[in-house]
Amino acid sequence: MSTFSAYKAVNKYILCQAGIGISSNNFLLFHIFKYSHYHKPKVTDLITCFLALVHIMMLLTVLFLTSPDLFESLNFLNDFKCKALFYISRVMRGLSIYTTCILSVIQGITISPSTSWLANFKYKSIKFIFYLFLLLWFLCLSSCTTMIFHIVANSNVTQTDLMILTEHCSFSPMSHSIKGLMFTMTTSRDVFLISVMLLSSVYMVILLSRHQKRSQHLHSTSLSPRSSPEKRATQTILLLVSFFVVMYWVDFIISSSSMILWTYDSVILGVQGVVVNAYATVTPLVLISSNKRNINLLQNLSWKTFQF
Repeated sequence: MSTFSAYKAVNKYILCQAGIGISSNNFLLFHIFKYSHYHKPKVTDLITCFLALVHIMMLLTVLFLTSPDLFESLNFLNDFKCKALFYISRVMRGLSIYTTCILSVIQGITISPSTSWLANFKYKSIKFIFYLFLLLWFLCLSSCTTMIFHIVANSNVTQTDLMILTEHCSFSPMSHSIKGLMFTMTTSRDVFLISVMLLSSVYMVILLSRHQKRSQHLHSTSLSPRSSPEKRATQTILLLVSFFVVMYWVDFIISSSSMILWTYDSVILGVQGVVVNAYATVTPLVLISSNKRNINLLQNLSWKTFQF
């Protein structure tokens, strides 16, 4: 298979992946909004809604950047479209890692025992969650502004040292000082957030193991209790955090090597796109499959569709 054929195949996969991700995130939002009419939403529900909206926006930018037809359908100058779409994409990726970190921490606080000092934050966290979202928006919007000046449309420049990103957009060279500063700031932020995720994950694993030991003392093996909703939710978030960390480091290795060598093979670029979008696509599917109410709702929708 030629490089061009491989690039086209990967692009088709990215478009399919983005379509699945947008549909599943929309279904997740529909489910949460439906049940919020009957039950008071939890803090984790609010965070999950925000994360789903972020992933929908991120995957929509992928569709417009990957599909030439959708890109051309936007009635703006190519240079503006490239800058706007890549800026939105970077902001959404930043919000994704921030929100995943917060979701992990809040779940750790939720399952913490009443004797723990973390229990003091259980009822305070919901009051500050909206202010926290505003702070996250401000941090991500301000930290990604430098990218606007270096994203250009391919048709507007004659430079030969551009890094080709898509069929229409490229990344113009930057000084070593700016490149080093951006790399240091982004890496420091991400390493800090991932460290917090891992610490909260270790804390949740410890709590789950203690709960398991108590259950073994209270119940015989033949009468073992079903896992509680809190335990299932914690296991789901642990799975999501683990998957996010793995995908992040794969993306980090690819993007770092490309920035250092200042080259992007079209197939490698496509593979990186698949890796970057994998978390946004898998997250709603994991959350939907971990909740029996979601599965029942899907079955009901399918049954009504077939009846129609």
